[in-house]
Amino acid sequence: MAAQALALLREVARLEAPLEELRALHSVLQAVPLNELREQVAELRLGPLFSLLNENHREKTALCVSILERLLQAMEPVHVARNLRVDLQRGLIHPDDSVKILTLSQIGRIVENSDAVTEILNNAELLKQIVYCIGGENLSVAKAAIKSLSRISLTQAGLEALFESNLLDDLKSVMKTNDIVRYRVYELIVEISSVSPESLNYCTTSGLVTQLLRELTGEDVLVRATCIEMVTSLAYTHHGRQYLAQEGVIDQISNIIVGADSDPFSSFYLPGFVKFFGNLAVMDSPQQICERYPIFVEKVFEMTESQDPTMTGVAVDTVGILGSNVEGKQVLQKTGTRFERLLVRIGHQSKNAPVELKIRCLDAISSLLYLPPEQQTDDLLRMTESWFSALSRDPLELFRGISSQPFPELHCAALKVFTAIANQPWAQKLMFNSPGFVEYVVDRSVEHDKASKDAKYELVKALANSKTIAEIFGNPNYLRLRTYLSEGPYYVKPVSTTAVEGAE
Repeated sequence: MAAQALALLREVARLEAPLEELRALHSVLQAVPLNELREQVAELRLGPLFSLLNENHREKTALCVSILERLLQAMEPVHVARNLRVDLQRGLIHPDDSVKILTLSQIGRIVENSDAVTEILNNAELLKQIVYCIGGENLSVAKAAIKSLSRISLTQAGLEALFESNLLDDLKSVMKTNDIVRYRVYELIVEISSVSPESLNYCTTSGLVTQLLRELTGEDVLVRATCIEMVTSLAYTHHGRQYLAQEGVIDQISNIIVGADSDPFSSFYLPGFVKFFGNLAVMDSPQQICERYPIFVEKVFEMTESQDPTMTGVAVDTVGILGSNVEGKQVLQKTGTRFERLLVRIGHQSKNAPVELKIRCLDAISSLLYLPPEQQTDDLLRMTESWFSALSRDPLELFRGISSQPFPELHCAALKVFTAIANQPWAQKLMFNSPGFVEYVVDRSVEHDKASKDAKYELVKALANSKTIAEIFGNPNYLRLRTYLSEGPYYVKPVSTTAVEGAE
């Protein structure tokens, strides 16, 4: 099969407009295993195929792209980098985006290979073309270019090539194309900055991080909304948070939240700013962040009362993030009756809000109520029990009712709430004393899709693995849970059939 493909390829090289041969070659190549191609493809001359890309013929271009994709995949990245560098450069300036994507996918392979990446770093023109691909209209092309440049920057030589040469001027020039392209460059800079303190230092020295932060705290509310997402990404790293704190950026964001009440356009950027602090609190210390920036907690409580579902959703998500660890739970508990009112509100929304917000409320409730076994002190167990009780008059029935609605995502989110409390003795007692609940848990006929079966299995596993379950549920029910667990999530009970004499 490989021999037939190679013969066809040689035929293509001899002809002037070999459309039929291209179709035949494309068909044959799809059936050739990659390892067979690898044995013979290194000696091939691909020049004629690359030349055909220059003809203004849509079908030929599509066929050549597909054929080259297959053949190049069989070649070693070092071979592609050394022998096809001119073709790669031409590919990046080709008017057809599919050719650019093909070229960038090969560059992606090259930059992942430590032996081949040097060939790219030594080719200033190719690097320049990759940078200019960020400015193209096609998002897939831009994303592939960003990914390649980000990967190149993982080495010292790559950082120097990008930030200590004319390439930095090219990057700044591309940024001037339009707002969208400028944000793409910021995205690249944040990706590079997140790798290490040294990478961040190169990016700050370039002036591009400072420019991003200036836009974040500027007057344009739409720009703020876009920039805060990138700054939040930078804050995921310890060195990124340190830098933002040293530069006073966190204080500035807090001050903007303080002034948001008098800004009629604050709804554009406020959700992103609150998310930023929510992530910051979990990654550092919820107590320290909430004490230093009280406006953050104040705004979260305020937003849960909002009539704007976007605001409510972000507030609910943030409460869930904040309460995902014990320190965050204790911070929320200290707010007293205010947090109790918030729980009542979230419980109400989980029943009455639109489906998407219901799911976000249920996810937040799961996060708030979960306690790992090693952290289940009497005080914390009393706290989660009181929180559960505050959600509704009969929370267990509330979530059972939600789980019976014909939306798999809602069903799974409600099961997730049960799973979150399943290892806590107070919850096990509630479940055991609720008529029909144990039967509901071990009933496989309720779940019909994979996600729901997996969610039910996680609930059964959480119950069955709890040290207190046998005592509270009793041994017969405990054995039912263990049986369910051993049978796996997708077990189907065999249906027995009885042969009837004389039946056809």
